[in-house]
Amino acid sequence: MSFFSRIGNTWELMGASWDLLKQDKELLFFPIFSSISCLLVSATFLLPFYMVSESFVPPSQEAPLEDQIFYYLVLFLFYVVNYFVMTYFNAAVIGAAIKRMMGDDPTMSDGFRFANKRLSQILGWAIVSATVGLILRLIEDRSQKIGAIVAGLLGAVWTLSSFLVIPILVVEGVGPIDALTKSTKLLKKTWGEQLVSNFGFGVIFFFLSLPLFLLIGGGVYLIALAEMLVPGIALFAIGVVLLILLGVIQTCLQSIFQAALYVYIRKGHIPGTRFHDNLMQNTVVHR
Repeated sequence: MSFFSRIGNTWELMGASWDLLKQDKELLFFPIFSSISCLLVSATFLLPFYMVSESFVPPSQEAPLEDQIFYYLVLFLFYVVNYFVMTYFNAAVIGAAIKRMMGDDPTMSDGFRFANKRLSQILGWAIVSATVGLILRLIEDRSQKIGAIVAGLLGAVWTLSSFLVIPILVVEGVGPIDALTKSTKLLKKTWGEQLVSNFGFGVIFFFLSLPLFLLIGGGVYLIALAEMLVPGIALFAIGVVLLILLGVIQTCLQSIFQAALYVYIRKGHIPGTRFHDNLMQNTVVHR
């Protein structure tokens, strides 16, 4: 398949994910809860970061060693809590989506139940993810130009190898290292197609968001230059709300796709959904 064929396949995958989301619209609340929780976490960590760096940037290598250690310790804890929150609500979406793919009718309570059942695994994965995130941040901070390139490449590899970790945690209940190992092994069956699809989701939603950025820009223009305060605020607010809603939908669809990919690799088919065999065969290439 060419790149554009893959994007077309991704569009169809988005349609299949959207079809499932329409059956379980309550799944949209999970990324909303996740975003609110992450904002609260960020607000909680503002003071510790301010204590060590008033500009909220890493201390220089010339700074006292204790300041550097304290900064990265706080950053690590921040990563752990954030990853825990994001993984928890992602696990809720994936668990509910898998239940739908198995022919059942999930509820929000089912999503919370799936996530609550795997709290220890989610915490373990949050610690592993935070450790990797901190290492990548250290690489980037120590050599900004080269470090950013290296960290970006390593981050892409990490994203690819860990793509199926959360469905594995939810369904199989294994530890984070075992889940990562299984995710990497399953990757060999899919030839990296899930990364292309995930990238395609981002590309498609980027273009969908462009009119909303224009709407927000129009609101700023009316407020700042045209001195039309009320219509400017209205345009700005509508654009921001729609942009947030679009982000919530994107998060949900990507989580549903993760669930579908895992179920298809494990079961070989997903009956009763638009994730038909031809579509998934174009996504999964067995080696």
